[in-house]
Amino acid sequence: MKYIEIENIACLPGRKLEEEDTFSFHCHPGLACFNRCCRNLNLFLYPYDVIRLKNRLGITSGQFIDRYSDAVLRPSNFFPEVLLHMAENEGQTCPFLSESGCSVYADRPDTCRLFPVEQGIFYDAQTMKTRMISFFKPPDFCLGLHEKTIWTPKTWIQGQDAEEYHKMTLQWADLKERFQSDPWGKSGAEGPGAKMAFMAIYNIDEFREFVFKSSFLKRYKVASETLKKIRHNDVEILKFGFEWVKFYLWGIKSGYLRLR
Repeated sequence: MKYIEIENIACLPGRKLEEEDTFSFHCHPGLACFNRCCRNLNLFLYPYDVIRLKNRLGITSGQFIDRYSDAVLRPSNFFPEVLLHMAENEGQTCPFLSESGCSVYADRPDTCRLFPVEQGIFYDAQTMKTRMISFFKPPDFCLGLHEKTIWTPKTWIQGQDAEEYHKMTLQWADLKERFQSDPWGKSGAEGPGAKMAFMAIYNIDEFREFVFKSSFLKRYKVASETLKKIRHNDVEILKFGFEWVKFYLWGIKSGYLRLR
């Protein structure tokens, strides 16, 4: 997921897909290139990806982050990118790649789910909203693009069961856009405030413990109905985390919580 300046769209690689544009693609084990795209990747993980994968593996979000991810704070960025840690083998394969294909296929990350379509985000000044732009960008070795199955961007998202991913990625993009400027002040992007924000966004199991077992609820008034939802529902605690970070860092009012 990249933020795109409107004047740069024409210069980006791949074919920009409008809403009704079509493309051909079908990946299956009969292709000579099958699984070749699952190697040596800079594969970005979004917060909802972590929920799906950690639940699939039966581990906590903290365990998943420690075992399977790398957090990279790039120069001039104010929030780390989270990438999937490739296996330490000769091919630097995805850690979930098996001989028969993806071992977590039903819960694969958003980026894998949409491949070979890539998405970027830009702010539409006319509508004053953030929206997705799609590009058809298969690698040169991909043979799936010669198959006869036809898709539009919408049917591709539906066909890959990506609607929930799409919705959650947009919510994350709306929050992440705020990190284009420095919210940390003197404490910096690796200070205690930054660690708290990272916990709320990516380490939701630890954030849930923080909400219910620290002095959090003495500081913040949270509706009882919201507390019921976030106690056991991972998507709800993630949404709550997004709202808390916006309130905590920028003072943006939320229907989820307020100071006591």
